[in-house]
Amino acid sequence: MTLGEFIKGELIDIVEWLETSPDTMVWRFVRPNNEIKNGAQLVVRPGQQAVFVDQGNVADIFLPGQHELSTRNLPVLSRLRGWKYGFASPFKAEVVFVSTRQFAGARWGTKAPVMTTDPELGPVRLRAFGTYTVRIANPEAFVRELVGANASLSIEQISDQLRDLIVARFSDTLGEQHASVLTLASRYVELGDRTAQRLAPELARFGLECTQMIVESIALPDEVAATLDQRTRIGLIGDMGAYAQLQAADAVRDAARNPGGGAAAAGAAMGVGMAMGQQLAARTGSAMNPPASVSPPPIPSSSYYMAVNGKPVGPFDMASLRERATDGGLVKSTLVWREGMPQWVAAGDVPEVSSLLQ
Repeated sequence: MTLGEFIKGELIDIVEWLETSPDTMVWRFVRPNNEIKNGAQLVVRPGQQAVFVDQGNVADIFLPGQHELSTRNLPVLSRLRGWKYGFASPFKAEVVFVSTRQFAGARWGTKAPVMTTDPELGPVRLRAFGTYTVRIANPEAFVRELVGANASLSIEQISDQLRDLIVARFSDTLGEQHASVLTLASRYVELGDRTAQRLAPELARFGLECTQMIVESIALPDEVAATLDQRTRIGLIGDMGAYAQLQAADAVRDAARNPGGGAAAAGAAMGVGMAMGQQLAARTGSAMNPPASVSPPPIPSSSYYMAVNGKPVGPFDMASLRERATDGGLVKSTLVWREGMPQWVAAGDVPEVSSLLQ
């Protein structure tokens, strides 16, 4: 010990912690040889508690306020030391300051998807994310179980352990839910509260308390979410004929975005686009200008389109369709459509085309 440290230890008789980091949970007061003058002033600020540790044993705990450190005010420490009479010499003890305020905004999330069973969708994998708030509820247990001989401890140092506990208990809570995953968004608060209740006994062993558990989102896998989006589109459309037209419109859009896709694809997209444009124009015109008298519908075209790999191909005249039927490109289950037809129909159900297959 240098002369400066010795003089500093003899003159300074104020023991306090001026918090400089919002993430620090525990800070150990350092004095030369851990000697604290008898009669020194201990300052414990709001949101703090001071834990006296003597040879690994918690001697006393001081709440917020200003305290005089003397043998008569430290009965537990005096008993551990075997002091029967007060004296004025320094005594050795460690002072560990504990922050009892709430540490908010810590994030948690599932590393791997949580497997659960949905009554409508079947087995699904879910990912969940959120935040939590903890505080030190039992400074003695916290110092004994987690701090040990460390000079300080921050929330980041135990965040991985807390996250693993949260994810494990959240998975248990989620596995008990028998409702559809589509309704979980309305139960985030309930899921957070139940997870916090499950965490309470395990956190209490470390002197911690989870005061708030927030579930921000529960996400489905991308492919499942895309399928649900497609299902929603079908529900909004209302019938499969309109859905087939929507698919044709998507094909036109894709062909426009991919000019290098070939002349056949571009021609098919243009043909479908023209057919749909004619239908839309006819519907719009009839809606805006209702006819004065009933007139016969237009004669449908004899050119057909075929659905190949989910995209419209054509148009084909009857001779071309016969060649397709001969080489196996046109079968009874192949979807076909021509102008005037309300929707795509299997080739075997169209008499004109079915005769070619025979």
